[in-house]
Amino acid sequence: AEYVCVPENALALKPANMTFEEAAAVPQAAVVALQGLRDKGQIQPGQKVLINGASGGNGTFAVQIAKSFGAEVTGVCSTRNLDMVRSIGADQVIDYTQEDFTKSGQHYDLIFDIAAYRSILDYKRALSPRGIYVLAGGSIARILQASMIGGKKMTNFSAKPNQKDLIFIKELLEAGKVVPVIDRCYPLSEVAEAVRYYGEGHPQGKVIITVEHINKT
Repeated sequence: AEYVCVPENALALKPANMTFEEAAAVPQAAVVALQGLRDKGQIQPGQKVLINGASGGNGTFAVQIAKSFGAEVTGVCSTRNLDMVRSIGADQVIDYTQEDFTKSGQHYDLIFDIAAYRSILDYKRALSPRGIYVLAGGSIARILQASMIGGKKMTNFSAKPNQKDLIFIKELLEAGKVVPVIDRCYPLSEVAEAVRYYGEGHPQGKVIITVEHINKT
C-alpha cells in the first residue's frame, strides 16, 4: 500500500531541507535513539556514552543524538564501518571483531545496546558505578535477564512515536546536527532484493524503498 492512516499526534512536517527518501529514514530509528538515550538513559552533557551497534539505522542516529546532548561518544561497529561512524561524530570507535570493549577496563556512564550480542553480565562490567544500560528491544529472555540481574540500572524499552519527539528531531535535522545515513534505495518493484540485502546484515544506516507516482491523464 502507498498510503496509511495514522493519528495526527504521531505526525510532524517533513524538514524543508530533506528529500522524501531522507525523511523516510528518520521517524522510527531516530525516535528509538532519542527515547532510549534521553528518557531511559537519562543522558547528560559530558557523560561517556557507548553505542553498541553504531553503524545501523538506530545506531547512526544514536551517535549523532548523543553528541547533540554533549556526550563523549564511543561507537562499536565492524571494521568496514569504522570510518563512517567517525564521520557522523563518534569521538572513539571500537572494532568489535578486534576488541572486546567489556574487557578493556573502560567504564561508561551510559551503554545504549542495539546489537545485543553479549551477556548482560558483560555489559554490567563495563558500566561506571552509577552507569545505566539501555537495551533497545531484544528477546524476551534477554529482557528478563536484564531486569533480574541489573535492577534499576539495566533496562529495556520499546519506542512510542509521538509528535513532540518528532518535532524535536525535526529541529535537530534542520539545524544540521543530525543527518540520516542511507545505505541503499530500492524501487518498490525490487522490494524482495531490498529485503534480501537487509537480511544479509550490517547495512550502513537505513535501506529505503521508493514509490514512484505515475500521473495518469
